[in-house]
Amino acid sequence: MMRLKLGACLLLLALATIATLAGCTLDPHYERPAAPVAATYPQGDGYESTTAAQKPAADTSQTLAVDTQWRTFFRDPRLQRLIQIALDNNRDLRVAALNVAEYEAQYRIARAALAPSISASGSVTRERTLGATSVSNDVNIGTTSWEVDFFGRLRSLKRQALENYLSTEASRQSTQISLIATVATDYLTLLSDERLLKITQDTVAADQATYDVTKRIQELGNSSLLDVRQAQNTLASAQASLASYRRAVAQDRNNLVAVLGAPIPDDLPPAPAFDQASNTSMFADIGAGLPSTLLTRRPDILEAEHALKAANANVGVARAAFFPKIELTTTAGTSSSTLSGLFKAGTGAWAFAPTVSLPIFDYGSNKASLDVAKIEKNIEIADYESTIQTAFKEVSNALTARATYIDQVVADRDYVTSAQSYYMLAQARYKAGTDSFLTFLDAQRTLYTAQQQLASDTLSQQSNLVTLYKVLGGGVD
Repeated sequence: MMRLKLGACLLLLALATIATLAGCTLDPHYERPAAPVAATYPQGDGYESTTAAQKPAADTSQTLAVDTQWRTFFRDPRLQRLIQIALDNNRDLRVAALNVAEYEAQYRIARAALAPSISASGSVTRERTLGATSVSNDVNIGTTSWEVDFFGRLRSLKRQALENYLSTEASRQSTQISLIATVATDYLTLLSDERLLKITQDTVAADQATYDVTKRIQELGNSSLLDVRQAQNTLASAQASLASYRRAVAQDRNNLVAVLGAPIPDDLPPAPAFDQASNTSMFADIGAGLPSTLLTRRPDILEAEHALKAANANVGVARAAFFPKIELTTTAGTSSSTLSGLFKAGTGAWAFAPTVSLPIFDYGSNKASLDVAKIEKNIEIADYESTIQTAFKEVSNALTARATYIDQVVADRDYVTSAQSYYMLAQARYKAGTDSFLTFLDAQRTLYTAQQQLASDTLSQQSNLVTLYKVLGGGVD
């Protein structure tokens, strides 16, 4: 008889499970909000290079950034090694990964609430009352307060936990992309400052030689003291710049070590010549595609959309609070005063206790909770649309920078070539007594300025290529 009753209880549990699984949630139907941006990126003036030989290839012939792994995009072996060190050691990325693991565990907790929790228990009770001693032995198996999810509250909570987990994973991917871009930018900044340091060292050496020669000429009476003072001023200015770039290089190394999360190894491959290496030797060509690609591939947009879906599921949770809540408590087992008779016939015991709670009057609490859930969803919609607009702006700015920096760096190279010729000619004419010392100093300053400008603009151009790769969603393996 006990087995029949136990079977009946289990059958009721099975039927309740089937009813739960067949039920629907009260989540609103989700539709992705329309993207509040144009269907294509800006084109025309400012988005095309006027240097025909160096125009970027058409996007149709390029692989999209989101399909280009970072090892493919960054071609410099030294930079590849540094990025891998950062991915292995950076603490921010490690925290982001642990956050993903935490939310994944929370999702499993929410999912487990859908199924009954069955446990077994045994107890021995010995009691003495009015000179009499009684002993009770019990063994039970059953479920305690299992909520039958007829109206989808638990499934909405599970979906909300899942979307939060996926949002956190997308956030981890954004952290990884930002880390890769930061390592690359810090590395390029170090190369640029090292190049500027070398230029300044050469300039100081040249200015020192000029000052020494001018001083000797003045001592011989063939030059004025004004020329000596001008040479001395130029030398002092270059020496001040030298100290500045020495400091910048040291700080760049410190910044790179911090983002790597580990010391810079001594066995790195040699670095390329910064303003001599072409962009194609440093980076692979990538295409921008269309804004619609960003909606489905860029991690921060995916993060915002998962947060929106979680808020949508929370509306279902708030709606379910208006409906009855059904809980089941079932137990089955045996009870006997002696341990030897615990499993004999006639010792069976069972209990089946369904409970139903229905909200009747809560002074508007459930209505207010639903309003809060709807408002939070609208906030997430606005955040999602804002994220898209920000992404569109970042890509558009990077695209115009890619085109115009080509023309700018080409002009810088011509400027350096012209300044070098001017300096050589002014130096020869000054030694021959044809031109004044002031003309020669102007040629020196012009050459130094041109070299500095080329290094600075080269850094801006290459950093922008890294930024373009980042804002297009590249960098996730």
